[in-house]
Amino acid sequence: MTNSPEHALSVLAVPAFNDNYLWLIHDGKQAAVVDPGDAKPILAALAAHGLTLCAILLTHHHADHTGGVPELLQHFSVPVFGPRNEAITDITEQLAENDVAIVAELGLCLSVIDVPGHTKGHIAYVRQRGETNGPPWLFSGDTLFAGGCGRLFEGTPGQMADSLGKLAALPDDTLVYCAHEYTLSNLRFASAVEPGNLALQERLAVDTEKRQQGLPTVPSTVGLEKATNPFLRYREPAILASLKVAGKLGHDASPVEAFAALRMWKNNF
Repeated sequence: MTNSPEHALSVLAVPAFNDNYLWLIHDGKQAAVVDPGDAKPILAALAAHGLTLCAILLTHHHADHTGGVPELLQHFSVPVFGPRNEAITDITEQLAENDVAIVAELGLCLSVIDVPGHTKGHIAYVRQRGETNGPPWLFSGDTLFAGGCGRLFEGTPGQMADSLGKLAALPDDTLVYCAHEYTLSNLRFASAVEPGNLALQERLAVDTEKRQQGLPTVPSTVGLEKATNPFLRYREPAILASLKVAGKLGHDASPVEAFAALRMWKNNF
């Protein structure tokens, strides 16, 4: 179901609230929206770009990701894809790992990955390389952020570490479309726990300049996250040393305990 060049798909960032990104996947005519926490900016973007909504894709149940769904459904009768293991009223297509979300109007196929941790039933969507003329796409919701990861509201540190491991296993050029502009605060924390990481310092400089120009820092790539994101690097000796020096971790701690300590440190940073 690969799109021909004249019907190539694009991803449009629609800012909402203070720091959310709602994502429109479109071919210039039809569009699917990922995590529409607010209907109004989506309706405005659809009108501005001459697009018709054909599907809604949800990663988890939090209101800043689902709040706009009822209003959008008043304007468009479309399927609502979402996690099978979360109670979201408007879902019509329940999904879990190894399922595929197919948006026929766009010729779009998205593989589903279970990524519990932030919430118990959180899922992510991946457009594989064979479905695109360029790199794969990842819509990670609130699991993997640029330079960070989501808080553990419902899941365990072990679940989140495993979920991030699944995403880190995607090809390095995979574009990461996360749901929030948290990048600079995430990278400042990352710099505190791994100050000798030169790739991280370069990224912080580049992304700081982007924000000064009013530009988004996302999408990033899986490869960039693996090189700079402490929550994908929690086994690195430098990060373990920082945790121990700061008194956050004992000397015989397991990798999951290191991840948990790192996440707790970030919570209080």
